[in-house]
Amino acid sequence: MNHKLKNPIIPGYYPDPSICRVGDDFYLACSSFEMSPGLPIFHSKDLANWEQICNAMTPENGFHMERNGGVGGVMAPTLRYNNGTFYIINTNFADKGNYIITAENPAGPWSKPHWLTDVPGIDASLFFDNDGKAYIMGTGDVWDNGAGKMERGIWLAEYDVENYKMVGDPVTIFNSALRVGASPESPHLYHIGDYYYLMIAEGGTEHYHAVMVARSKEIFGFYEGNPANPVMTHRHMGFTCPIINVGHADLVELEDGSWYAVMLASRLIDKKCKNLGRETFICPVVWEREWPLFSPETGKVEWEYNAPASLPWTEYQEKPVRDDFNSDKLDLDWVFWGTPYSDFYKFEDSKLHLKCIPQILTKEIEPMRFGAEFSKENYVALLAKRQTKIHETATCQMTFAPKKQETAGLAVIQASNHQYHLEMAMEDGKQVLRCVLYTSDYNCPPYFPGFKSETHRIVVAQKEYEYSDVILQVEMDAEDFTFRYGSSESELRVLCKADGTLINPEKVGCMTGTMVGMYATGNGKEVENEATFDWFEMK
Repeated sequence: MNHKLKNPIIPGYYPDPSICRVGDDFYLACSSFEMSPGLPIFHSKDLANWEQICNAMTPENGFHMERNGGVGGVMAPTLRYNNGTFYIINTNFADKGNYIITAENPAGPWSKPHWLTDVPGIDASLFFDNDGKAYIMGTGDVWDNGAGKMERGIWLAEYDVENYKMVGDPVTIFNSALRVGASPESPHLYHIGDYYYLMIAEGGTEHYHAVMVARSKEIFGFYEGNPANPVMTHRHMGFTCPIINVGHADLVELEDGSWYAVMLASRLIDKKCKNLGRETFICPVVWEREWPLFSPETGKVEWEYNAPASLPWTEYQEKPVRDDFNSDKLDLDWVFWGTPYSDFYKFEDSKLHLKCIPQILTKEIEPMRFGAEFSKENYVALLAKRQTKIHETATCQMTFAPKKQETAGLAVIQASNHQYHLEMAMEDGKQVLRCVLYTSDYNCPPYFPGFKSETHRIVVAQKEYEYSDVILQVEMDAEDFTFRYGSSESELRVLCKADGTLINPEKVGCMTGTMVGMYATGNGKEVENEATFDWFEMK
């Protein structure tokens, strides 16, 4: 049978992939931004079938995360293995910045963060050379352009991984592949043959994203750019290309000497929307004249490739689409938004109980506070999963009797306070079901100086509903959303149809993707009430 690598290999909001091989096993880490637990780790035997084996950052090993606009938190991890130890180096914008965690088993447990006080900038990466030396690199304003201005560039330093500190001062090794190229970042270093190869992302993580490569025979030497740069991009294919934003790659060598690259990209929906955010894709790589050639037959990321014949095809058992909450141990794909510091949830009598805590899902977005004092109040009573398919339906059974201003229900969440809520509420003394649209206006991304935003709320549809038990459902068929309710699954009624593009406009971007989940809130006030959920499914 001719097996295939089908893109995306990890669908849904799993961006910034970093990969390593240990023997016959492949491991891959992704960004998780403001979700908790964070840094999902996947395992594969064949590069086609992947199974999540853990979240590397959890409250148990000191993970602090805060709910904000969705695009903060942890991003751009590098996963590496050396002498029996797995390493992840990463940046947490909700905590103290750059850190390293380690594990003997990639499925965990992972160590608490070793905070890197001497490592500046973002997108730090580790490299272990053949002679046993370790190096650290990162991104910052380190390139002197000769005109009195420092530009973004890549720096490198020898590193003491036993004591988590640099050996000597960092050396600037590269600026950008294109003159004044935007956002050179996410460096990875490889020693292949006679050369050290530096691979970076460039152009920003949206439409103009690209993979660039440079090389040097000396690790701290002059890195010559590949004359063929960018070695992978789709930015020349227009704004309606079905696979877009391609970049941020990492290389892996198979035991037979063949090579592959994983990278992020987005599936474009209805030629304009990126509901699923940035996902993990793959392509083969060959070497010509000592330079890497990505996707050699076409030069672009394809929907599928022949699977490597040298690897054993290994499928994993599909998980049930429905969670009945019969256990207090959640599947690994469940996430909270912000670290859940209070006991707002519990599993009892095969039900999920969510308290109506004061925190709301649409609190005004704050500027990102890299390295600032953090808060243990920035979380919400939400349990969610990533949307992974363009046509997907989420359904849950809820019991809830609102008394005052509290609400509970099913939320569809995009970044920057773009959300739909299908919720139970009290309105003028009557219990209602309603669909509420939230959007926001802002002047720049929250990680830029001077960020300001304003959130808007519109009730799309509302209907009196006298019962406390209800089935809630949202069907997301590309940008056609349908919100349903009913007393049973066989008797669902349409509350309204809604436009998915309203929470997926181009300005929201694709840093993160759609989350769908159950929530409860006191809408700013302490309330002695809770919502219970019998089950939840996505299919």
